[in-house]
Amino acid sequence: MTHQTVGHAPRDVRDGPLADCPDVALVPPAPEPQCPVDVTLTVLGGRWTPLVLREFLRRGEASYSDLSAALPALSDKVLSDRLSQLVRAGVVERRRTSGWPPRVSYVLTVRGRALEPVVHSMWEWGAGGGHPGASAPPGGRA
Repeated sequence: MTHQTVGHAPRDVRDGPLADCPDVALVPPAPEPQCPVDVTLTVLGGRWTPLVLREFLRRGEASYSDLSAALPALSDKVLSDRLSQLVRAGVVERRRTSGWPPRVSYVLTVRGRALEPVVHSMWEWGAGGGHPGASAPPGGRA
């Protein structure tokens, strides 16, 4: 007896949302990410990175101590690593003010602000029952 699939006909991936990604760009590891999805994941990679970014989207600018207070479960080392990662990616800019004592603040860049819909979608997915064991959102489908 053979199993017959019922439902949708196979879709040609060349017509989908990843149509502009060459096949070789879709298969990691590449020295540098080439697929836009992989580029985004590289920037947001690492535990806590999306939550650090969320704080910047809420505030626009924050000091290290602001972020540490907003994310108390985050160790100093991890926060420092995530800030460095976001600075290297061009998502956040590190600004040092002159004077004594010297102060450092981190400011969301235009490139960082462009990630707002991504983080918003993550928020909506999580709030709408995207996590295991959650029920469907009111009036919606799971």
